[in-house]
Amino acid sequence: MELAQVRLLVTDFAACYHFYGEVLGLKPQSGAVDGPYEKFSPAVGSAGIALQDRTMMAEVLDELGDAANGHRSLVVLRVDALDAYCEEVTMRGATILHGPAHLTDRLRVAHLKDPEGNLVELQEWLLLHG
Repeated sequence: MELAQVRLLVTDFAACYHFYGEVLGLKPQSGAVDGPYEKFSPAVGSAGIALQDRTMMAEVLDELGDAANGHRSLVVLRVDALDAYCEEVTMRGATILHGPAHLTDRLRVAHLKDPEGNLVELQEWLLLHG
């Protein structure tokens, strides 16, 4: 078994496409700016984050037709230099809600939200720095 992707069901596909591609700098698989589906991948690794139009999935599972409420996901991305990456994404339109700050003695984090309100945690693993 291999984790292929984490898929987020979104209502504003274009805004989320822009956030994951342009703001966070992940690479889109096909360039389907208008959806209804797109997978984004980091420069390293094979797993990715995919966006899918929520109305498309509601055709399969009726319960998804209801509006999403509360925090239903937390996307975690590891970066090498947290402070520098936070500066980059802020210049591209992201709003950092928390951090960068130590979560533990081995981990620094920052938190932001995508246009749908999904939480994104940026992690810097301090043990990798020796």
